[in-house]
Amino acid sequence: MANLLDQLAAMTVVVADTGDIDAIRQFTPRDATTNPSLILAAAQIPSYQPLIDEALKGARAVIGPEAPAEQVVLEALDEISVIFGTEILKIVPGRVSTEVDARLSYDTEATIAKARKLIGLYADRGVGRDRVLIKIASTWEGIRAAEQLEREGIHCNLTLLFGFAQAVACAEAGVTLISPFVGRILDWYKKSTGRASYPGPEDPGVVSVSQIFNYYKTYGYKTEVMGASFRNVEEIIELAGCDLLTIAPALMDQLRSTEGELVRKLNSFDPAPTEAQLQLDAASFAAMLAADPMASEKLDEGIRGFSKAIETLEAQLAHRLAELEGAAAFQHAAQEIFLLNDLDGDGCITREEWLGSDAVFDALDTDHDGRLLPADVRGGLGVPLALQGV
Repeated sequence: MANLLDQLAAMTVVVADTGDIDAIRQFTPRDATTNPSLILAAAQIPSYQPLIDEALKGARAVIGPEAPAEQVVLEALDEISVIFGTEILKIVPGRVSTEVDARLSYDTEATIAKARKLIGLYADRGVGRDRVLIKIASTWEGIRAAEQLEREGIHCNLTLLFGFAQAVACAEAGVTLISPFVGRILDWYKKSTGRASYPGPEDPGVVSVSQIFNYYKTYGYKTEVMGASFRNVEEIIELAGCDLLTIAPALMDQLRSTEGELVRKLNSFDPAPTEAQLQLDAASFAAMLAADPMASEKLDEGIRGFSKAIETLEAQLAHRLAELEGAAAFQHAAQEIFLLNDLDGDGCITREEWLGSDAVFDALDTDHDGRLLPADVRGGLGVPLALQGV
């Protein structure tokens, strides 16, 4: 009998949820998706350091030799996303999802501009629009950006989707794909109810994705449903037949090593009974989202989490840029970081002054005194250089 992964692939498009190119090569899925957390994890793998260096050098060439390090790092973030995506597309026959900076999640115009830039960078590498999905957070502003981008032929994957209101608005906007987060929904309900576990059919994440899938198929929406963020194999089994499922390598390996009959649970040609069709405007969307504490809390948490991953990656890129360009570049970058945050000019940075995330402040504040001195910033960024002029 065929293993569960092979049976799943016969009824659902299997997508690799990883930035690890070697893992994608091992499982040969049709599509792949990444996010800042996954790229951050992949960036720790030594064999990928040449890709990081390529992005930093390319960003410096674009920005110019006199530009401050933080501008180079911002440019490099886009370069890294596209470089990783391009490498992935050498392996998968389908599409790669590339994420817009989560810090733009509530800015429609900035999201549109970033998406166009990413598509342009892919085009420079000979990758057509048909092979890229732009990942955007499922805020009202993000959905409106996706609606415009779809009109331009830029296909979108709406991520951080937890609630039915988000799913309805995405379908009405005509987006290509949505990624409801199955496991994170389960996490919220386990914490909220105190339950240690749910049987597969009762798993709140499974119930949510099944509801969305049946709604889409009943009313003929073109938007595809890609279940994401799984916590266990049972969730995947209960969603067999979904349009797509994006699965981490560890769970794919578990499916591949398990034999048994896999039963189709979702059928686009025979959807289960569903709700009456809805049309949402900004006000009704906001009201539905506010009425769903799980969805609103997890959306906010997800945006903050992805934003922190970006900030951490930025710090690592600044460190690596300094190594590539020498002490002068690091000295310039570190000095600017310190001066930017020392708002009252007293030679130290308090938590109230710090403009970045609490996680980064805590990482730099190694003596836990609530204050960052030049030495703390220097040490935290990993290069033992004095900050002249501070």
